[in-house]
Amino acid sequence: MPLALNLIYASLLILFSPVILFRMVRSGKYRDGLWEKFWGAAPHRIGDRPCLWFHAVSVGEVLLLRPLVREMARRRPNWDVVISTTTPTGLAVARRTFPELITFYAPFDFSWATRRAMGRIRPTVLALVELELWPNLIRVAKRSGAKVAIINARLSARSHRGYRRLRRPLGPTLHLIDVVAAQDEDYARRFIDLGVPFERVSVTGSVKFDGLESDRNNAQTRELRSELGLSPADLVFVAGSTMEGEEAAALAAYRAARRDHPRLRLILVPRHVERFEAVAQWLEAEGETVLRRSRCDSHKPLAGHRSDPIILVDTIGELGAVWGLADVAFVGGSLAPGRGGQNMMEPAAYGAAVMFGPHTSNFRETVDQLLSRNAARRVDGAHDLVLRLQEDLDDPENAAARGEAGRKFVLAQHGASGRTLHELDRLVESSFAQKTA
Repeated sequence: MPLALNLIYASLLILFSPVILFRMVRSGKYRDGLWEKFWGAAPHRIGDRPCLWFHAVSVGEVLLLRPLVREMARRRPNWDVVISTTTPTGLAVARRTFPELITFYAPFDFSWATRRAMGRIRPTVLALVELELWPNLIRVAKRSGAKVAIINARLSARSHRGYRRLRRPLGPTLHLIDVVAAQDEDYARRFIDLGVPFERVSVTGSVKFDGLESDRNNAQTRELRSELGLSPADLVFVAGSTMEGEEAAALAAYRAARRDHPRLRLILVPRHVERFEAVAQWLEAEGETVLRRSRCDSHKPLAGHRSDPIILVDTIGELGAVWGLADVAFVGGSLAPGRGGQNMMEPAAYGAAVMFGPHTSNFRETVDQLLSRNAARRVDGAHDLVLRLQEDLDDPENAAARGEAGRKFVLAQHGASGRTLHELDRLVESSFAQKTA
């Protein structure tokens, strides 16, 4: 199996190499960490203490680890915790969020890379965040004596259909997994349907709820308000995790609403780092004054601008605090098909009046829960966003009631971190029991 997988991965690399090379030359994408990933050059962990290796793909998965890492340090202070990630932005956020931990690029799923990384980290438990079914990594972890868990596990209906077609070749990998800690009953049933033994699957809830900030007066949000020159009288419309075309929709909605609400301010937070510059140039071409977050002097709060510039957050890892500024929040990745939406629970936790587009397949259950409680609203497209923003600003009491319903829903979901760590504790105990038997 490892040889066959190596050949498949190599073939795919060769097939897509023209695209990969073009992007590496044009934007530098894929260049950072390439050697570490290909060779499995993880750091050498010093000592023989028990170790929990979290693998989180990118920024969102890294940030949701905060309550787990904090609770793990309390429960198992004598354990090492290490975090791997796949993307440069994910690694940058991991290093800033967890400066005391070992953080590194996860190896590509080639047999030699996974074997070398596993030998250097020597984990007791490998915990894959959400859905990371890498056969060689899982196989090597089990051979080394580690337990394997998928935590905060999610499996959309679309992904389930895709994996179902691969159920036979994936079967051996699925049977190696010791624990699946699923976010909800639907995800749990899909993992069992793929072949994970039902006794290894439990429903723990989503850790994302535990890591959500709900206090608008938190230090980071308070500092942002000052540094961005926002006054208490300003109404703030945040369009976050936006993708191509969504900034234009948000700008159109903002311009239309400002005619009746001159204190309205717009904050744009593009999803991808490589689009920051293009969005800034586009806004200026549209005749807008742009205040870029990366160029703010954090020690000098900005005075009010006569022209009320559009605020462009061109930094990483700050969106969670930016949502705390929002009276009305539009969650991107949702207006056009094929993107699946982004996490709408962060602005909901603050009590913002949350909106998103019709394409939210990655968060179907969350969307259903919010809509059924009148805790968010779905917009049909760019024109509908103009209308709904105007409605929320014209009827602030109704918008605030929707926001409060979302906040109450989020707060009621807390506790997933404790349930997830209970499952990891069971793996730890079984690992110790096997070693002493």
